[in-house]
Amino acid sequence: MSTRRISAPVARRFLVLRHLLAPPRSLPPEPASVLAVVDRIGSLQFDPLEVAGRNHDLVLHARIAGYGRALTDDLLYGDRLLFEAYNKGLSILPTAELPWYRVAWDRARRAHDGGAFDDHSPLVDELLARIRDDGPLSPTDVRPRAAIDWYWRPTNQVRALLEALAEAGIIGISRREGNRRVYDLTERLFPGDLLAERRSPREAYRHKLLSRYRAVGLLGRSGQAEIFLGTGPATPSAEEPDRPTRTELLDELVELGILATADVEGVRGERFLLAAELPILAQAERELAEGTGPGGEPPAVAFLAPLDPLAWDRDLLRSLFGFDYVWEVYVPQRRRRWGYYVLPVLFGDRIVGRIEPRIERATRVVRVRRTWWEPGVDPLAESGLVAALGDALAAYRGFAGATRVTFGGDRGSRGLARAIEEARPGALGRQDRGSGRLRARS
Repeated sequence: MSTRRISAPVARRFLVLRHLLAPPRSLPPEPASVLAVVDRIGSLQFDPLEVAGRNHDLVLHARIAGYGRALTDDLLYGDRLLFEAYNKGLSILPTAELPWYRVAWDRARRAHDGGAFDDHSPLVDELLARIRDDGPLSPTDVRPRAAIDWYWRPTNQVRALLEALAEAGIIGISRREGNRRVYDLTERLFPGDLLAERRSPREAYRHKLLSRYRAVGLLGRSGQAEIFLGTGPATPSAEEPDRPTRTELLDELVELGILATADVEGVRGERFLLAAELPILAQAERELAEGTGPGGEPPAVAFLAPLDPLAWDRDLLRSLFGFDYVWEVYVPQRRRRWGYYVLPVLFGDRIVGRIEPRIERATRVVRVRRTWWEPGVDPLAESGLVAALGDALAAYRGFAGATRVTFGGDRGSRGLARAIEEARPGALGRQDRGSGRLRARS
């Protein structure tokens, strides 16, 4: 399969099309839409911070009209067509693909059998007995024990060992109560024939690597280390000499015709896309030749989650979209350039700015602390941007369960709020005379 030459505009259009963002929020609010998104991008990264919404919920909100978190929670903890496991960090994965992902369980089991499970065997036995006899168990159901060294910080033994048992696939997450995990035996959560199904380690690692190319859409051979976490070494490893390298597995995916190679204008190095998505690439070329908007619609706005797969490859964002994005939630405040929980603003097939929304659930308010716009972008002068931003904020207000949206008190924010309300009356809420607040129309 020959290498395709792709212009930068076509590459940008292809990415928003294949990421189901052209236009945003175009899928109906139903479980099938969640499954369609996961099928397209392979996995959703789970992060529990809810400043602006959980990461996976933000990913789905950008693609599904009227999305509510219950849609995914029911698929995870009710129908169990999705499950939580480690892929790129803690992720939401299709249950049908469990036989490929259990390689991570097997690897963790070997590590913990010679470590935590042996060192703390009485407590391991106690926890498993309680789950077996009494049903699902959370860390707070058990008397806390002394902290032990655990990954990045000392952790209560009960919590640490339950996590280890889950990493090894002995138990799984039965449900969440808020962000608190409730565990049950894996054999109670998934069908026995699915748990018995096996793939060779080579097939499993190749599938895990493929998940990263499914996620990004135009990923290269290398990139930030976190993108490839868990997929194996790039070069042979002395610790695991029999484990296939990423280079071998990537070449196999190309040889099998699963991935196609591409040379993207302005982007360094060879890039890869799914061969099955070549028709989407042709659609991108056709739309640009005809001068139509993404998906044949006028450009619309979406707020991208910090760990949205479209934003995984920060180098690709810089070289292709001209957008430098750092999620600064773990950056000390004095060193932040933007803000604590800031979302990129996608407009059509361009990333035009950033927004920092906060959901205040007690008062049912979305507070837009600040917006930033890319060089050369004036939101008040950019054709269609203000109205599209109003549509996106109205959708976000519904997602947040908020009754009003407020902006910062600086002159630029007030002017933007007024322009949005004029372009999309009621999108932010109506102005209460004397209060200066924007309330939602009833």
